[in-house]
Amino acid sequence: MSFRAGLAPILGRPNVGKSTLLNRLLKEKVSIETRKPQTTRHAITGVRHTDESQLVLVDTPGLHVPGARLLSRSMNRAALGSVAGADVVLMMVEAGRWLAGDTRVLEEIGKSGLTCILVVNKIDRLKSREELFPFLEECAERGEFAEIVPISALHGDNLDRLGEVVAQYLPEGDPLYPPEAVTDRDLSFRIAEMLREKLTLNTHREVPYDLDVAVTSLDTRGRAVVAELEVRVNRASQRGIVIGRGGLRLKAAGRQARMELQRIFKRPFHLRAQVRVRKNWFNNPRYCR
Repeated sequence: MSFRAGLAPILGRPNVGKSTLLNRLLKEKVSIETRKPQTTRHAITGVRHTDESQLVLVDTPGLHVPGARLLSRSMNRAALGSVAGADVVLMMVEAGRWLAGDTRVLEEIGKSGLTCILVVNKIDRLKSREELFPFLEECAERGEFAEIVPISALHGDNLDRLGEVVAQYLPEGDPLYPPEAVTDRDLSFRIAEMLREKLTLNTHREVPYDLDVAVTSLDTRGRAVVAELEVRVNRASQRGIVIGRGGLRLKAAGRQARMELQRIFKRPFHLRAQVRVRKNWFNNPRYCR
């Protein structure tokens, strides 16, 4: 049997479950997950290895109507740019809900001319499976999809089948990444994103969207990884919210991030975070880059 390897970006509107799908297919967390839309800000590559194929998946920011922020426009460019060089595109929608944003995603994919596989996620939320079949028929009428695969990324339903289906559309060839590769993102990125996830889960309203995290110093020479991080917020009032009374919110988020990083990488982590006000950082090319 010939070996297949290729690139498959996952596109969809915000909050349809792209990051959850990537993590479940890889069986390792490489992309952060929250219930808040537009959590993913970068195109994040993950590599799924089997004996017959190497599937290079790309988690992308949710395509949305861009606002005035440079960050918002950069996220859309990251999503659409992931299609360049792809072999097949996965379009993800939510079972039972086809919205205007889904139509926009389909139109953008259509411009690429690439083979598109429709992934219908969150089938576990339907009251009965009988509701699924009319929706699948509706989807088939909306576009020319090579395959339509219903799944639950959260519960792992039908994910092996999805992997097999996508592999059929990859070109024959040698692996693109070494067998130990899981993602193209380095340790600094994963540390910063993990803390951003925990802070996003621990804050509300506009704060998660005005929040960013970056590693400013990283030492991996000893048994423990020691990282210093800058948490950026837009306003002074947000700084107090992120830190929390007596520093408890920031400490709790740091502890949660540290424990999850230790579970993934099997070594101790020490995180030291400072919260700084960076007015209008989301319109600053230096930060958005």
